[in-house]
Amino acid sequence: MSEEEPKEEKELDLTSPDVVTKYKLAAEIANKALQAVVSDCKPGVKVVDLCVKGDTLIGEQTANVYKNARKKIEKGIAFPTCVSVNSVVCHFSPMAGDETQLSENDMVKIDLGCHIDGFIAVVAHTHVVQNGPVTGRAADVLAAANTAAEVALRLVKPGRKNKDVTEALQKVAAVYDCKVVEGVLSHQMKPFVIDANKVILSVSNPETRVDDAEFKENEVYGIDIVVSTGEGKPKVLDERQTTIYKRAVDKNYHLKMKSARFIFSEINQRFPIMPFTARSLEEKRARLGLVECVNHELLQPYPVLHEKPGDFVAHLKFTVLLMPNGSDKITGHPLQEFNPIKSLDDPEIKAWLALGIRAKKKGGGKKKKGNKADGLEETTDDAIESIDSMDATGSS
Repeated sequence: MSEEEPKEEKELDLTSPDVVTKYKLAAEIANKALQAVVSDCKPGVKVVDLCVKGDTLIGEQTANVYKNARKKIEKGIAFPTCVSVNSVVCHFSPMAGDETQLSENDMVKIDLGCHIDGFIAVVAHTHVVQNGPVTGRAADVLAAANTAAEVALRLVKPGRKNKDVTEALQKVAAVYDCKVVEGVLSHQMKPFVIDANKVILSVSNPETRVDDAEFKENEVYGIDIVVSTGEGKPKVLDERQTTIYKRAVDKNYHLKMKSARFIFSEINQRFPIMPFTARSLEEKRARLGLVECVNHELLQPYPVLHEKPGDFVAHLKFTVLLMPNGSDKITGHPLQEFNPIKSLDDPEIKAWLALGIRAKKKGGGKKKKGNKADGLEETTDDAIESIDSMDATGSS
């Protein structure tokens, strides 16, 4: 038995080609879902319809893979589709009756995740509902998030520390006269664990502390970047807006209310580990039952956070595999063109952007076919040039 345990651990590591394949398949489906939601971001479209579209596509796509596997493979949504507009920072995934619609010039943040056999790929993207380049402070915050994501991609590599990334994010945001939003965490991800122990703080402060950690080869991270033109200190305005929850697997309590016991039983059967949306539950029973479950810490809520009205907030998130031949960014979506007011002149940030991402391959480095994630990568020179010109045709 003891001889088998190291083998079992190895199978769950990026050293296994099968594990890498599952990560990249989850990423491909997440990218497709994101693309579908971005394509439908038009004036008059209901936010809830966008959320349902993303979740439905992930469900359909994952249902069609590993259908004939010898053992049952869990697969599906790793994080429900959220569509947060303008000064809403994150986690907005309303119930079916919500009438919130998109309008022209809305800044829309889309956040979702997919998993295959517990191997998770997460992604978030910001899209402005308009034709033509994004300008003004909206462009500044997009540029800040994009540059911060580029820098993080280059600093999250074996041998570097989490605190190095936190400090770099602050510096990048300041160049664009923006703030990194407090309380946002980037997590290492492990099989069936979307928020493992190694954490990167967006903002270090006395209230929020994490253990110092060093990145290592064969680890996987979800890098989460949220930047605001406001104070970067978001608040919960209405707890009733919360619809995303995750089972706290280490907690137990004998629930008193019948509705709570009913809902909790359904959650344990359908969503035992991954985050889920209350929209997936029977709505009448869900509201009362969820409150008692949260009060007794059986569920971890993901509250809807807000900056002040009029603030611009941009959100980018990507999944990166720390492979032996370099960092492999497997999720993301090209940004629309933007022309910020502020320019990037800081030599230290430019030096970070000059760091390599992946080891160059021999034989001309032709792109592989069929993996859309490969199209996300740029050369180092391309990354610096695109940020300098602020003509964002995509993020690497």
